[in-house]
Amino acid sequence: MRDRQKVSVGIDRYDVFDTPIGPLLLAGCQEYLRLVGFSKGTHARNPQAHWRHDSAAFALAKTQLAEYFDGRRQTFNLPLKPEGTEFQMKAWAALQKIPYGETRTYGQQAEMIGNPKASRAVGGANNANP
Repeated sequence: MRDRQKVSVGIDRYDVFDTPIGPLLLAGCQEYLRLVGFSKGTHARNPQAHWRHDSAAFALAKTQLAEYFDGRRQTFNLPLKPEGTEFQMKAWAALQKIPYGETRTYGQQAEMIGNPKASRAVGGANNANP
């Protein structure tokens, strides 16, 4: 399991946004979205004690998510600031290149980043994707 404390470095505010798939925790800093996670269920993400609730935060993310769930959006244009290893950053960049409505196996994603034998590592990177 990933180190959830490590993912929260640099995050100082959060909000919870209701969606058709359940409430999502949105968290980040300044204008950047750094984390999106389910706030209920088996893999629930909870705000850290030093984060402050800010219902005005992440307005653009909430708008774009609502449009996505309404079927009016297929791509996102949000200020993101993920942190990870060089390998994780490559894996996450490859995820963003997968067209709407399509899927890729971890092996295909590993090929996309030029490391075809790294399918298990890609799976681990995707699991750690904030």
